Amino acid sequence: MAETESPPRRKIVKIVGASLVGTTIEWYDFFLFASAATLVFNKLFFPGSDPLTGTLFALGSYAIGFVARPLGGLVFGHYGDKIGRKKLLVLSLLLMGGATFAMGLLPTYATIGVAAPILLTVLRLVQGFALGGEWGGAVLIVSEHGDPARRGFWASWPQAGAPGGNLLATAVLAILASVQTDAAFESWGWRIPFLLSGLLVAIGLWIRLSVEESPVFVEAAKKAGGKVEKAPIVTVLKHSWREVLIAMGARFAENVSYYILTAFILVYITVGLEMPKGVGLNAVLIGSAVHFVTIPVWGALSDRFGRRAVYLFGAGAMLVWSFVFFAMLDTKSFGVMVLATTVGLVLHGAMYGPQAAFFSELFGTRVRYSGASIGYQLASILAGGLAPLIATAMLRDFGGSLPVSIYVAATCVLTIVAVYLAKETKGSSLSDDEAARPVREDRAPVTP
Repeated sequence: MAETESPPRRKIVKIVGASLVGTTIEWYDFFLFASAATLVFNKLFFPGSDPLTGTLFALGSYAIGFVARPLGGLVFGHYGDKIGRKKLLVLSLLLMGGATFAMGLLPTYATIGVAAPILLTVLRLVQGFALGGEWGGAVLIVSEHGDPARRGFWASWPQAGAPGGNLLATAVLAILASVQTDAAFESWGWRIPFLLSGLLVAIGLWIRLSVEESPVFVEAAKKAGGKVEKAPIVTVLKHSWREVLIAMGARFAENVSYYILTAFILVYITVGLEMPKGVGLNAVLIGSAVHFVTIPVWGALSDRFGRRAVYLFGAGAMLVWSFVFFAMLDTKSFGVMVLATTVGLVLHGAMYGPQAAFFSELFGTRVRYSGASIGYQLASILAGGLAPLIATAMLRDFGGSLPVSIYVAATCVLTIVAVYLAKETKGSSLSDDEAARPVREDRAPVTP
């Protein structure tokens, strides 16, 4: 099937559904750790007299997951460009689910001492490695199945898996927090969401195994005579390094703002404002529900107005909202706090919605998995991985939110510059493989 032909609606809906379910489960696992780090891990795995210091240690283990993501993106991208997208998507789901389930069985610091945080950190590394490979495969298998005219809309659905997973993780934690005492939740209740991952992964695998391989990848492999790039990442860094830098720059404001809005908010509300943890969890819960619905809307708008226009609007609006957000939280009014979180996440969606199609369109087919994954994941170390840690340290050292707002605004400026310098990619053909170099005769054959 040529890419310019629209696939049957039932087929593209099935592909999108499989990617969305898989990414939702993987993000559930990843975000569950983020929420638990601010609510219980600081006490159970990193005990200390100072709540903010314990939280900093817990968030440090959380940030470790981001360090592993580029490695996952590199390894999964390498093999995804060689043997296809589908096999790697199945592997990433198994790795993520296994690590999360194992976290639910871990003994705490009180039981085995320093081995507890070490084991927790190792499992977090596995989570990061798996997620590093998940994103590229999920968005590419949708982008490469769809037609150019609606690629922004269809490819934005796997992006909705992030708020979907956050919504699921926050909902489970909020329910447990409401029906259990703090003592029961910290004793054993926190384990339930992690053990639930085993069931979710089984469902995700059943759905994900039913999808077909990317037709664009299959076509590219046939045109290359069954030969593949020997080292896709080398090709990307040699010939498409500008695109990698653009993807990294575009990622900064999107990634930093998201973790401030969904992870640091729990620290700010419980420690900075001394309010119950349920307030922050419910604000994120409501905001994530709206975020989930609006991401595909932004993706569709990028099909009409272009990736750059929608992305630039999101970055510019977030720059302003980074100051409004904390002022609204400081009112301590639940309704106002929900509104602040929801509007922030909707504006974030203006960057996140077009991102999948935008990054996919930057690279050629035979190196697309590697290029999109590395650009996306390298930025995650310095952006989202450090954002809650940096913001928490600022809150501890300066005692206020203004430095955090300035920090978010600075990342917005970086993203605006990167996206402004990028070419508009809307409507481009993913079968056009100019970003990939000609395949040499000494490269090994592959059967997709």
